[in-house]
Amino acid sequence: MPLPPSLSPEAAARVEIDRALEAAGWIVQDLAAANLSAGIGVAVREVPLAKGHGEADYLLYANGEAVGVVEAKKVGTTLTGVEVQSDKYGAGLPKGIPAPVVPLPFLYESTGVETRFTNRLDPVPKSREIFAFHRPETLAAWAGEEPLWLPLNSGKADPASERPANFRTRITAMPGVEAGGLWPAQLDTVRNLETSLASGRPRALIQMATGSGKTITAVASIYRLLKFGGARRVLFLVDRANLGRQALKEFQSYRTPDDGRLFTELYNVQRLTSNKIDPVANVVIGTVQRLYSMLRGEPDMPEDADELDADTALDAVTLRGDAAAGVTAATGGLDALRSEPLPVVYNPSIPIELFDVVFVDECHRSIYTLWRQVVEYWDAFLVGLTATPSKLTYGFFDGNIVQEYGHENAVADGVNVDFDVYRIRTSITEQGSKVEAGQYVDRRDRETRRKRWEQLDEPLVYDASALDRDVVAPDQIRTVVRAFRDRFLPEVFPERTHVPKTLVFAKDDSHADDLVKILRDELGLGNDAVQKITYKTGTARIVERVPGPDGEEVERVTYKSSGVRPEDLLQSFRNSYHPRIAVTVDMIATGTDVKPLEVLWFMRTVRSRTLFEQMKGRGVRVVSPDDLKAVTPDAEAKTRYVIVDCVGVCEEPLADTRPMDKQPTVSLERLLQAVAMGNVDPEVASTLASRLARLDARLGKDERASVAATTGGLSLRDVAHGIVDALDPDRVLQIASAQSAAPTEKELAAAQMSLIRSALAPVAGDPQLRQRILDLKRSKEQTIDTASVDSLLGAGLSPEARERAVGLTASFEAFLTEHRDELTALRMLYGTREPGQARLTRAAVEELRQALLDRKPPLALESVWQAYETLDRGKVKGAPARLLTDVVALVRFATHQEDELAPLPAVARARLEAWLARAEAGGRTFTPDQRAWLTMMAEHVAANVEIEVEDFDDPPFTQRGGLAGAHRVFGAELDRVLQEIGEVVAA
Repeated sequence: MPLPPSLSPEAAARVEIDRALEAAGWIVQDLAAANLSAGIGVAVREVPLAKGHGEADYLLYANGEAVGVVEAKKVGTTLTGVEVQSDKYGAGLPKGIPAPVVPLPFLYESTGVETRFTNRLDPVPKSREIFAFHRPETLAAWAGEEPLWLPLNSGKADPASERPANFRTRITAMPGVEAGGLWPAQLDTVRNLETSLASGRPRALIQMATGSGKTITAVASIYRLLKFGGARRVLFLVDRANLGRQALKEFQSYRTPDDGRLFTELYNVQRLTSNKIDPVANVVIGTVQRLYSMLRGEPDMPEDADELDADTALDAVTLRGDAAAGVTAATGGLDALRSEPLPVVYNPSIPIELFDVVFVDECHRSIYTLWRQVVEYWDAFLVGLTATPSKLTYGFFDGNIVQEYGHENAVADGVNVDFDVYRIRTSITEQGSKVEAGQYVDRRDRETRRKRWEQLDEPLVYDASALDRDVVAPDQIRTVVRAFRDRFLPEVFPERTHVPKTLVFAKDDSHADDLVKILRDELGLGNDAVQKITYKTGTARIVERVPGPDGEEVERVTYKSSGVRPEDLLQSFRNSYHPRIAVTVDMIATGTDVKPLEVLWFMRTVRSRTLFEQMKGRGVRVVSPDDLKAVTPDAEAKTRYVIVDCVGVCEEPLADTRPMDKQPTVSLERLLQAVAMGNVDPEVASTLASRLARLDARLGKDERASVAATTGGLSLRDVAHGIVDALDPDRVLQIASAQSAAPTEKELAAAQMSLIRSALAPVAGDPQLRQRILDLKRSKEQTIDTASVDSLLGAGLSPEARERAVGLTASFEAFLTEHRDELTALRMLYGTREPGQARLTRAAVEELRQALLDRKPPLALESVWQAYETLDRGKVKGAPARLLTDVVALVRFATHQEDELAPLPAVARARLEAWLARAEAGGRTFTPDQRAWLTMMAEHVAANVEIEVEDFDDPPFTQRGGLAGAHRVFGAELDRVLQEIGEVVAA
């Protein structure tokens, strides 16, 4: 209902606050008509408090007792600046009014648009933004919690022992973590997460390599939060149903370390298949699209929307009522919402406090961009799980990374296998082709696939981007497949007679169909050996391994034609000899587990670094030799996987994860000789770690014992892991910092050499071990022909990628030169001001940014930043801050005013200190109070380009008295100081 235009801003805000309170179950009353028995929760307006404490805009009663206050402000008010006011009201309860806790523990500030909440029962009370008000039953329950009796501290009782103990208090006193089947990286993750939660950090990110057990680690953590932390309910959020089913299996199979029973014997776990949460569920597993549907109040959701990934499912989620009419009529459907967070409104039946912790699986995806409001609806800790975080992921989780366990660590630990890259190039793939006029071509309808002949009346010229979309060149596919057959298989798998399990990524369904037909023809394989697996596959051939009549495992084959799910289509690929080659588009790109997979074949490009890393992750899984032989009879062990790159996807600069094997053509014998002679080069060490981890994966029990006997107990995997640790930049910095507070590049290099030398010592100092390694290698591995180096590539940017970066930076610098006299910001940044012009303004920089984007082709700031990083990583310090000031940093770097490219917030303090030093050398002096103000000003300019007197009405300036405080400190010099700070940081 629209508000009357005559209402003042304050009155309009109170109308919205009334609505929000009522939606959350509160009965809102005027003081004169107060009736505390009207319901569980009553919010009384404008209640006078004890002398000196003013009047509470709303005093909240739960079960007839005062529990909190709401401070109302007009829309646009910055609420952190009025927290002291709420605190004053909470402490001013008049005598005689019943209250379970005094001062009142639950403090809200709200404009009706934004609401912040402070729970004074928290170990360290601090406000947080919430989507809506809590229900009165919740506040009553929180105020009535049993205290957590803590040990005496210096003979005195801990104050927390005298207050009701909420979840945030209980997680500060949890017992130590027991191993319980978790390996070291998983244990560290659980401990680090609990430390983050106990410190009150609202968001935490767990980055663990694909296959390293993120989900089981989350299950172990959730068990402890339920048992020891007093969590009532936890949400495990996924973005497709198959991930939810996999998570449920992990909960069902997790055996608790202290009790010995299964998780599901102790706690109720619900996987949402309908739009109703079981009130007794301790853990709820659901897709983000189903939670969105539930928050919208929809009685149910189409099943297909759960099976698709969240982005695809967006079109399947049904809006009802006014939302449907408004959105569909205005936008023509849900597609237009893809670039904005989806609208979510408060649902009284699903309160914001329903969950204490929300785990967000695969949190690098749109689960927190397009669907962000679904994630942020809850007043809960958010924990992200991903193998491939993007810059946006780091930002969303406030840079609070509680675990970084990458590909190299997983390879060294034997959790993952490393990879090699095999490059296949053809003329048409890279350059396109031309069909002369007069020749006959097929025309094929995209939908019906009906063909017709047509004679060209003009030449048909197409480039690589049109290939397999607008134009299909069968001989291009055939040439690539023949190279796979005649070159790749004999060179990389010379000992095999069976094609390794191979996954081919096609551009679209039609391209996949063409690939299947040509693969079958050129490789001499039948329908069962080469299959297309996409969402359009209608029938699934499901293969399960079951005990036979004689006790031996046999294959049981069934067929499914309705309700086919992705995992149904993968059963045969995972568990059976057939198919040998699966062709897909995106369905198997993420979230699947096909351990016997040894070849990833890219016939399509991938622009997203995150998606590419996820696609690569399909090959990293470790599989036991017996399980591998069950589907690939002539395979000894999976020690690596191979990327067959037919489109240059590995040459894109966004593909960050590179093989550990930096020297793929150098023999193991030469590597061992090098380290024996004292070589501590990081690339040599990294390559040796990869080879040792690969060899260890192929050793039997007796062979591992023989190595341990030689080393005094170390395995080859232990040695590899030690090398990886020595190459860790954080470890290097830690060691160097112990010797020097600010280590130089030379000191860092010396620390790394020392670490590498120590890690290599077991091999470098033991000729007997080196010989044993070579003997084991010769018995397990045949030589791979690496003479054709133009086909088998290592890591590194391609020449084409470097040329693109050169072109982009050249275009950017040419634009600056061309428009330096035209755009105000450029005139300022070049140092040519107009008479009377004071300083650089936000409007001028915004004008420059828009001009860059309006250019054809546009010059996006992040792309230009990445181009400079590609050309000279040593001069680029950090990623763009996603602020308007990024354009200032780029211009100053491109015009050679700065030697390094760094976000302004990262360098503002250094620039300020340099300016202060120059000013003091010239005779000016600054008091400590003035320096504190100058630091705040510099940080503000670094984020906002300029600073105006109006900005002093906002935090952090208000904490030091706002504009009046600034005038008190600087007096008549304030205007001069504001101009100087703007010039120092941004101009």
